[in-house]
Amino acid sequence: MTQDQLSPVNLRTIDLRGTNHTYAQLRTIVPRQSSEYVGNAAKTVERIIAGVRERGAQYLRELSAQFDQVEQGALRVPQSAIDEAVASLTPEVRAGLEVAIERTRTFARVQRPADARVEVAPGATLVNRWTPVCRAGVYVPGGLAVYPSSVVMNTVPAQAAGVESIVLCTPPQKEFGGMPHPTILAAAGLLGISEVWAIGGAQALAAMAYGVADGDDYLESVDTITGPGNIFVALAKRALQGVVGVDGEAGTTEIAVIADDTATPAFVAADLISQAEHDPNAGSVLITHSQQLAESVRAEITAQTAATKHSERVRTALEGVQSGVILTDSLEASVLVADAYAAEHLEIHTENAADVASQVRNAGAIFIGSYSPVPLGDYAAGSNHVLPTSGTAAFASGLNTTVFMKAVQLIEYSKDALAEIGDSIVALAEEEDLPAHGQAITARTR
Repeated sequence: MTQDQLSPVNLRTIDLRGTNHTYAQLRTIVPRQSSEYVGNAAKTVERIIAGVRERGAQYLRELSAQFDQVEQGALRVPQSAIDEAVASLTPEVRAGLEVAIERTRTFARVQRPADARVEVAPGATLVNRWTPVCRAGVYVPGGLAVYPSSVVMNTVPAQAAGVESIVLCTPPQKEFGGMPHPTILAAAGLLGISEVWAIGGAQALAAMAYGVADGDDYLESVDTITGPGNIFVALAKRALQGVVGVDGEAGTTEIAVIADDTATPAFVAADLISQAEHDPNAGSVLITHSQQLAESVRAEITAQTAATKHSERVRTALEGVQSGVILTDSLEASVLVADAYAAEHLEIHTENAADVASQVRNAGAIFIGSYSPVPLGDYAAGSNHVLPTSGTAAFASGLNTTVFMKAVQLIEYSKDALAEIGDSIVALAEEEDLPAHGQAITARTR
């Protein structure tokens, strides 16, 4: 074991005890990735999107060579490769994927909203009808880990919504001859996805948004793009929003834990480490009013980090500006801090954890109690692991069936129902100096 592994993990402390900050002030205090890092990434994303639009498939190949060290032939994955990946699954992994699909599908089905119909007056009917988008693009990251679970999380809600055309993009892998990881292809095969393209990063999102021709293959543009990824993927969604619908900025992962002195330090430490394992820029934040608990968690983090496989990556994430321990005066203050942080994943390790969870307004997903750790949701709880990051949970939701749907409003009035309200419409139209609006009414009622 190296000296680095033996040294304490330097998880910074933000001490808010004895202070009285507003919600808005707290949003500027809680840990975040540096603005310089985000700004540089945004410039890169802008350049990538422009390159895909202007140069298409050839530019995508150049990016694969640069970022993935892959010299690509065809960008689309042949069906034979998907079928072979399914056949090569071990029984254990196949069973795990099938359990995840079943539970995620069960939850996704009940998320589908019902149409609403109301008669606001005799002969005046309004309907709110939910319809799926025609075509969805799902993105599954590669990089430092393999995410067949993300194939499940993206595809199942789209299918539950009734989307008829789904395309999956995921990075090519050098070790598999430029094909995506076989377990990702196998998950796609189990879900019936036949259109898979070996394209990664922000460029994959641009390709799905604008469409790309590659010889006889054509990636048709989509209506909605979903999926997690790094900061570049999250910023690509921000840049493409309006061209296509997006699920939210599911960027580099983060976890916050609200804990009191009843929490088990080893559990809290393990969960903070589990998310730090994803990426050196992952955020892991402990929020507590118990200094003793904080000290015990620190000791556990040092011990567990030294023993974990990706200890260097974990240490980098935990010691980054995006991570830390926040000390508060009370459990109520901890909840206010958690709302300001608006975590992608929020765990509650307190007495009456369900009651505490009910007080939280902002979080992508809330994991209640000692036996509901984030990795449960990452794989097979039935919830979705594509969740808003970087504080966007204050206004955005995690991936769910409604992301692949939109509401269409239907209006049907009879002649008598229109006549009853006609004078009011004419009066408002004249007040707005739009007389032709009023005339469209009086042509029918007078």
